[in-house]
Amino acid sequence: MRRGTDAGTDTGTGTDASAHAYTDPRTHAPAPVTAGTDARTDTAGRTGADANAGTRPLHPARTAATAARVLRQLGHDPRTIALLLLVPCVMLLLLRYVFDGSPRAFDSIGASLLGVFPLITMFLVTSIATLRERTSGTLERLLAMPLGKADLIAGYALAFGALALLQSALATGLAVWALGLDVTGSAWLLLLVAMLDAVLGTALGLFVSAFAASEFQAVQFMPAVIFPQLLLCGLFAPRPAMHPVLEAVSDVLPMSYAVDGMNEVLRHGDVTAAFVRDVLVVAACALLVLVLGAATLRRRTA
Repeated sequence: MRRGTDAGTDTGTGTDASAHAYTDPRTHAPAPVTAGTDARTDTAGRTGADANAGTRPLHPARTAATAARVLRQLGHDPRTIALLLLVPCVMLLLLRYVFDGSPRAFDSIGASLLGVFPLITMFLVTSIATLRERTSGTLERLLAMPLGKADLIAGYALAFGALALLQSALATGLAVWALGLDVTGSAWLLLLVAMLDAVLGTALGLFVSAFAASEFQAVQFMPAVIFPQLLLCGLFAPRPAMHPVLEAVSDVLPMSYAVDGMNEVLRHGDVTAAFVRDVLVVAACALLVLVLGAATLRRRTA
């Protein structure tokens, strides 16, 4: 009887056992708990944490802290900074001298690509960066804290949006003042559309990262998400001249409105109703995709 009592109260074993097992009334010995019980408890805990993270309201201080953390991490990665800021400028520079003998062709194509290049680069960098945080376990640790999915997505969008503004300003300044891009409208309107395109690329990258299990898969989403928009946006052929089915598909793709907005600035000196419509559609698509990104965000890779 003495030994049975000691078994239940022995320091180092009795206390720990009583926390994880119950005592059999017939033998006074702790009954083991199966691994399945712990697994069910752990799964339920993770599911509850996911649900709580998804229902937490947006908190400005947490969003700002998330954005600051992302910017600090990017500051330690010069290759990513170079990809974000320099690649669109290099592409525009290359395009200018491809059409060295026909400046008018550069004017018509360069304005459109000024919005396409930032969208593509922001899509790639954002999707890979978000996926890396999930596969490394950083995302799971962050969502275990008092940080909601909305805070996380908004923080990422704020950080990459700041980089998108800088990227768009560099590309627009280079195209208009250094490469001689001739537009009828204001260069500030070009900058506005280019920045919205970059934010749209950020939103698309955050959204598709939820469906990729590796960085290689994240890159593979570019042909599925970006290339169809690139072919149907009116860059290579006017959209009204396309097959009616393709024209109807292009009418629901946000890149079509980005290119249309750039063309409005290229041809008109004033802000037109079509330009306002194009800008609002691109901004609304970016906001919608950000909301979908918050809804589909996962703590860990399956």
